[in-house]
Amino acid sequence: MTVASSSSSSSSLPRARIKESPDDFVVEELPAYAPSGAGDHVFVRFTKRDRTTIDAVSAVARALGCDPRAAGFAGMKDRRAVTTQTCSLQPPRGTSSADLAERARGLALDGITVLDATPHPHKMKAGHLAGNRFAIAVRGLPADRVPEVVDALGRVARSGVPNAFGVQRFGSRGDNATRALAWLRGEERGPRAPRVARLLWSSLQSAVFNAVLDERVQDGTWVTALEGDLLKLRTSGGLFGCADVQTDGPRAASGEVSPTGPIIGARMRWPEGAPADLERRVSGRILGEDFDLAKTRSLGEGSRRALRLWVEDLRWEVDVDDHGDVGAQNDTGAGKSSACMRVYFVLPKGSYATTVLAAAFDLDEVRTADGSSSADEEEPDGAIAT
Repeated sequence: MTVASSSSSSSSLPRARIKESPDDFVVEELPAYAPSGAGDHVFVRFTKRDRTTIDAVSAVARALGCDPRAAGFAGMKDRRAVTTQTCSLQPPRGTSSADLAERARGLALDGITVLDATPHPHKMKAGHLAGNRFAIAVRGLPADRVPEVVDALGRVARSGVPNAFGVQRFGSRGDNATRALAWLRGEERGPRAPRVARLLWSSLQSAVFNAVLDERVQDGTWVTALEGDLLKLRTSGGLFGCADVQTDGPRAASGEVSPTGPIIGARMRWPEGAPADLERRVSGRILGEDFDLAKTRSLGEGSRRALRLWVEDLRWEVDVDDHGDVGAQNDTGAGKSSACMRVYFVLPKGSYATTVLAAAFDLDEVRTADGSSSADEEEPDGAIAT
């Protein structure tokens, strides 16, 4: 089964490392809206270091006497990172939201810094964010290959990248999609927790999307409007069918619209013509021709995702890699110096920083002391499908 895009990286790209320390991977969640200042919940803005989102939210909730099960957050962020995000808490009985907010502002926990706390009428739901801002140090880059990385990043800024789901989507062992398929086919017992069931299903949805994207990257049509395509407007996200290639082709070439791929579900809108044939063939190959999407309705009804990812505010700086001795032997051989490139950009929700970086680097993601991947949370924005 295909669970990740093979089109986003190449062994011919210069090899480099990310996440040598949590401080090398900095993420700031961009809220979709500000808390109102009044209501029965409290939005807590915090920064965590080298902790999972669920661990951090649970720790904050317990320290304030709140039920962690009633907490809400927009999305999960990587553990081996410094991330700033927001969670919502429901005050315990007998405590007002104003009192809880005041207590939260004075909270100090290991690896967690509370930045602000403000009452709001509603619980925060998954996907309630505008996007994420990244500042990432890419280390061990052969210094003589910096110019080609700069060229590649320039192309990314101008044209975007294939909008593949990253490896985080498929779990630390990379088998979430396989597990989901076995469960939905009745070959294995399903998960008890609804959240886990949704995560497994989202991995299977992502496997189908990545496989479709791979084929369109290979045939060069991932940014091309084909007759029958469902196109997404870059500005508003509006979706419409391509009935006139002569009109919509230039709009796709300019970046005004992009073709979309399937986030499969019982009520997903299918394209027509050749794009529909491709998507049905790929989904049939992965799911099986007799797979009944109706049984997945409770997990999400399906949607469409742009095949192209636009990267905003992309910039970079190049320094001597201070995590290694310049001139010492590295992956490129003896006597070659290495550089550290610091890359900054903003992505919409549901998109992956590693997908962007993989357009310019052959990434080696540093693993934690226990051998697990540093990208240990399956879903960056908490949404089943975006």
